[in-house]
Amino acid sequence: MEFNGSIVEFLENKSILVTGSTGFLGKVFVEKLLRVQPNVKHLFLSLRALDSASASQRLHSEVLEKEVFNVLRTKYGAGFNTFIAEKVTPMAGDNALKNFGLADDSDLLNKLFNEVDIVANFAASTKFSERYDVALEVNTIGAKNVLDFAKKCLKLKMLIHVSTAYVCGEKSGVISEKPLKMGETLNQTSEILDIEAEMKLVQNCLKELDPDRISKREEKEVMEKLGIQRARTFGWPNTYVFTKAMGEMLIGKYRGNVPVVIIRPTIITSTYKEPFPGWSEGVRTIDTFLVAGAEGKLPCFLGNEESILDVVPGDMVANAVIVAMVVNANYQSSDPLIYQVCSSQTSPLSAIKLRDYSHSYLLKNPLTRKDGKPVNFVMPICLPTMDSFRRYIFLKYMLPLKVLQLVNIVLCQYFRNTCVVMNRKINRVLQLVELHEPYIFFQGKFDDLNTERLRMAVSANKTEANTFYFDLKCIDWDDYFINIHIPALIIRYVMN
Repeated sequence: MEFNGSIVEFLENKSILVTGSTGFLGKVFVEKLLRVQPNVKHLFLSLRALDSASASQRLHSEVLEKEVFNVLRTKYGAGFNTFIAEKVTPMAGDNALKNFGLADDSDLLNKLFNEVDIVANFAASTKFSERYDVALEVNTIGAKNVLDFAKKCLKLKMLIHVSTAYVCGEKSGVISEKPLKMGETLNQTSEILDIEAEMKLVQNCLKELDPDRISKREEKEVMEKLGIQRARTFGWPNTYVFTKAMGEMLIGKYRGNVPVVIIRPTIITSTYKEPFPGWSEGVRTIDTFLVAGAEGKLPCFLGNEESILDVVPGDMVANAVIVAMVVNANYQSSDPLIYQVCSSQTSPLSAIKLRDYSHSYLLKNPLTRKDGKPVNFVMPICLPTMDSFRRYIFLKYMLPLKVLQLVNIVLCQYFRNTCVVMNRKINRVLQLVELHEPYIFFQGKFDDLNTERLRMAVSANKTEANTFYFDLKCIDWDDYFINIHIPALIIRYVMN
């Protein structure tokens, strides 16, 4: 792979449509484009909204007002809003609908078809146990709708689709950068994976749920259970990765002559350097355990020396997306190009290190509660297997609960509320760990040969290689977690 041009120059005067710009990664991507190439022609941001006024409101409240845009806001000062108005158009759109729901005769739709050079699809429902109907709509059908839209763009040079490396399921060994084939499954089930049949299954299930007899909450629970059940039927651990896998299948099968690149990041964490170190949004994946530990609510930690935690800072993923879409503009092949943006091969991190980093930071920076009392942080017990975790939970929590339930019966339900609360908390922890188990004890390593070739393609231009950095070998994980990720996380989600 060779690239003799300039990424920054390529982006000049280009029109890019972005879905999922309200998400963490989408924001980092949009901010980087506007910062490094202010002469980009236009960014069209598709936002779920009822009308253009609502879309504009979402753009400002959920995207532009976030900290990630502080560097740009400082750069332009009073002219920031003018700059944004000239370069960014929010559009009320839904990728679950044909042409984002825009009317066929609308001026905006015709403008998009005639002007858009690149379509960048970040839209996703990332909840592991999302309702099956919602996950299918966004992650699977939505991916196909974005592809169909891209096919109608007269100047299209690239559709770049952001997926997840974990569409591989729970494979072990080296996991290659290869596309998924339509209908392939990850186990030896006799049931055929038919995406249309899955959609009909959901529709039929919803029809059978009588709204007069079942609440919205109960409907949600049924749809969540259905998603997990269908995912595991075909070998995927949860609804999120299953529906993302099916989205990839549809893109691969129906792409036609559209140049397609699929980016598969692993676990995305806070920014490494830009627009500033440590920016993140929401308590995501591994952050759940870090926050619980900082609050003194994590008595045990799951992990062992053999388990590799594959994490990548968000700014590195965004940089890889930008480089991939520029270097491969107008790319033609029978299959989509796959780039796994990951660290397990080049810069592996043992899962147990996460506990050590948290402990090291909190020893040096003890926290206090709102009442002024110190948080009693202790080194969590390390549980190296799920069996050891289940024994721990049984002995420490479930056994005492059973004793309390017996006492409760003798004392005429005196401890009834306490039993209900304890049982709910135990079940919540068990469900949380069960959903994360495939990643806590993940045995695979992601091949990133294509991604390394991509990095080498731009390495000759030192300035741009430094601007669009995504070399995971340069990260010192000790420094990143102890001095960047954990402090920022605690300040944002524990101290406030």
